[in-house]
Amino acid sequence: MPTVLLLLISNTFMTFAWYGNLKNRSMPMVTAIGVSWLIALGEYCFMIPANRIGYGRFTGYQLKIIQESITIVVFATFAYFYLGESLKWNYVVSFVLILGAVAFAFWDQL
Repeated sequence: MPTVLLLLISNTFMTFAWYGNLKNRSMPMVTAIGVSWLIALGEYCFMIPANRIGYGRFTGYQLKIIQESITIVVFATFAYFYLGESLKWNYVVSFVLILGAVAFAFWDQL
């Protein structure tokens, strides 16, 4: 599905824009902000088409819920591999509960 693929790419850009600077905390804040803005431009180049393509098939609410669930998956992968943080059991339970909320949002379409 193109919408989901575009949202996945968009969220990868977003995650690096927001959290990628955490590995290089010696970088000046202004530089970190500038680099993050440039990366975020990539996010918008995929997010806007994803939402335009998906709207109609999905409601605005559903698009946002899909986007947030993808964000969690992308961020968990990023935190584990890029930041080197472990995935604790309570994080896993939290993610499962959020994904349950996603399923509930699509309940009328099941």
